Amino acid sequence: MNAQSSLPLRALRIIDLCEGSAEQCGRLLADLGAEVIRVESPVGSPTRLDDIRFALGNINKYGLALDLDTPSGRAELLRLAADADIVLESFTREQAEARRLTPDQFFEVNPGLALVSITDFGLTGPQRDYAATEDVLAAAGGVLSRSGLPGHTPLLPPAGVVAQTVGVHAAWAALVAYVKSVRTGVGEHVDVSALESVVHGFDPGFGTQGSAAAGRADTYPRDRPDAANFYPIYPCADGHVRICLLAKRQWHAMFDWLGKPSEFADPRFDQLAARFDASDRLNPLIKRLFAARTRDELEAEGSTRGIPIAGILTVDEVLHAEHFTTTNTLVHTEIAEGVWRTVPSGYVTLDGVPAGIRRRAPRVGEHNDLLPLQRATTRISDLGLSALSEGCGPLQGLRVLDLGVIVFGAELGRLFADQGADVIKVENRAFPDGLRQTRKGRTMNASFAWGHRNKRSLGLDLRSASGVELLRELVAEADLVAANFKPGTLESLGFSRNQLADINPRVVVLDSSAFGNHGPWSTRMGYGPLVRASCGLSTLWRDPDADPADPAAFCDGSTVYPDHIAAHVGAVSALAAIIGRAATGLGQSVEVPQVNVALGALGRTLAAAPLDVEAGRAQGNRRAEVPSGVYPCAGDDEWCVISVRDDADWARLVSTLGWTDEPELHTLAGRTARRTEVEQRLADWTATCGPQEVERALQAAGIPAAVMLRLPDELTHAQLAARDSFATLDHPLLTRPVPTSARIARFSTIPDPPRRPAPQPGEHTRAVCAALLRMEPDRIDELVADGVLQPHDEPSPSA
Repeated sequence: MNAQSSLPLRALRIIDLCEGSAEQCGRLLADLGAEVIRVESPVGSPTRLDDIRFALGNINKYGLALDLDTPSGRAELLRLAADADIVLESFTREQAEARRLTPDQFFEVNPGLALVSITDFGLTGPQRDYAATEDVLAAAGGVLSRSGLPGHTPLLPPAGVVAQTVGVHAAWAALVAYVKSVRTGVGEHVDVSALESVVHGFDPGFGTQGSAAAGRADTYPRDRPDAANFYPIYPCADGHVRICLLAKRQWHAMFDWLGKPSEFADPRFDQLAARFDASDRLNPLIKRLFAARTRDELEAEGSTRGIPIAGILTVDEVLHAEHFTTTNTLVHTEIAEGVWRTVPSGYVTLDGVPAGIRRRAPRVGEHNDLLPLQRATTRISDLGLSALSEGCGPLQGLRVLDLGVIVFGAELGRLFADQGADVIKVENRAFPDGLRQTRKGRTMNASFAWGHRNKRSLGLDLRSASGVELLRELVAEADLVAANFKPGTLESLGFSRNQLADINPRVVVLDSSAFGNHGPWSTRMGYGPLVRASCGLSTLWRDPDADPADPAAFCDGSTVYPDHIAAHVGAVSALAAIIGRAATGLGQSVEVPQVNVALGALGRTLAAAPLDVEAGRAQGNRRAEVPSGVYPCAGDDEWCVISVRDDADWARLVSTLGWTDEPELHTLAGRTARRTEVEQRLADWTATCGPQEVERALQAAGIPAAVMLRLPDELTHAQLAARDSFATLDHPLLTRPVPTSARIARFSTIPDPPRRPAPQPGEHTRAVCAALLRMEPDRIDELVADGVLQPHDEPSPSA
């Protein structure tokens, strides 16, 4: 199939006025086929100062140079906007007003436009004028407080993961707004806060598998968590490996491999908590077993025994890994004019074709000679859905069969359910979703309640012929079937993409696994920690000052990544495929290898590493900009992040702190030469101030700075509270309400998601069968008696 013909958003025109992290939004939509026109100043975007970052954020886009401070430039932009489906912008309020490019101006020329404003802290609230960098967002978004070694300085995550979060989050909001605009003919203004994207999208403490102890501030530690035993890392003959002993069968296999040591023969060690408590005795046994073996040998033995093991790869090893080269996950290509690098090709494949790099990033004004740009395709005016009811989410009328499990499955389905789709979780009580399982055997917990709000549950045994036939009947009326089983599982059940298309040619099928359906690693057991190990993220997310041989130096153990972001990528891609079928009448197969998502965040590092050895090593809190990083503040384990982006920020810092102006430090080169002195001088000042004092003083001067927030602090944070970023989620089976994300963004007309409680297993089985399959009660009872249908008839003890 021609790559371009399989891209679902090829009928969309998008004007992209974004800078920095927000550029990733347009890049993802361009990868999916949208005609994205990047508009920048005739002197070039400020992001071009980092040429690799600009290239990776603007691949697959067209480039126009317009001076928006002139009447002619403004007029040309508004002419383009009049024929656009979506406009992405990251103007400050002052920029928008000075240029007369406010939302009112855009809607005046295009009343049906989806206008997406992506700013650091949002368009409203007391911190709306604050400035941010990736590092500042990591601090304010709660990421930093969970990263690093106990008793040490918090550790910033590797560059790229926060920017990716913002871009993907905004892309979902943009497509939701676009669908609403098409269905109603009324435009939508979307206010995307980068801060809220990180808080609710990266690894949400108050979300699926969240680490905020269900919001109990009194139980949340001030220091970094001791994550060394969450997903343990062990030294071996040629590096390190990580293991994930989560299931009972995996522990039994490890127990056998260890020679069945009597001290661990007690059945209580079937529980993860018991093994965690005994880690001081268990870890030395595993360490001795692994010490003389190589990573490849351990991975092979683990695969044979059913134990998830992955080697910790360096960036150089990632660039040459057979799996990534043979699957075209990494490609050597031109990313900017005359600049060739090895970079991630893209996140997803569509109908087996990678939705990746088709053209390099544009030169400044490269396509100005094509003005006026004429649309290559007809605008979509009908998505094939019934009229949208008043007060309903824009995805009302879509039906999703959710076969997903754990974090990815929960989050992808929730994103659709929150926006009005009828999401039916298909589950079998004999093989419960791991997210449902608790130590006390109950079927509801905060994590499941967060991830499955607004869904229905159908109890169905797909091992039976009757169960398979019932699912086939549901597929005939579905818009999306989503699953994240190991490769081959859907096919073994009789639900390959071709089989599903035979049932319903319009259905979109989304499939996700750790390493994808093809390549040498496709059969690997996959968990997020193993994905991070295999793509170089674990190597980059470590303390560079620690002993290189010390497994404790790796600091990614307490995060849940890339699960949530991969689910957002999947949701964006699946909704794009639903939009695209308006033109073709056909659904698509969407594959989301989660390792592709993780690699996508590391694009700049992967591109730079072959030419700069240091780029491929853990950077810790050291940044190219000086001074920048994590600084101590007065108080109990209080910290802040400060980013001096350029010489102008340095001048503002000197003025704000009343330092002597030294001409030698006016340039980055001068400050870099005296890095230790400059960094220490700034740390000496911050150590005398509370973190809020540092943040207020520097932000007032226009210098990006933020307090390191712990997760419970998010609930009372002034900006998040002013924007009502959190809501309360009640569930009859939880002992208390829990905080939850209120919305993905602030929309001008789209209502906030409802907060219907997550279902009990099979809770809606009878209703679904009666209404959707038109079954008579006697037939339902017969299938229940046979165990094919599994309604939830008995109440569960509360969690």
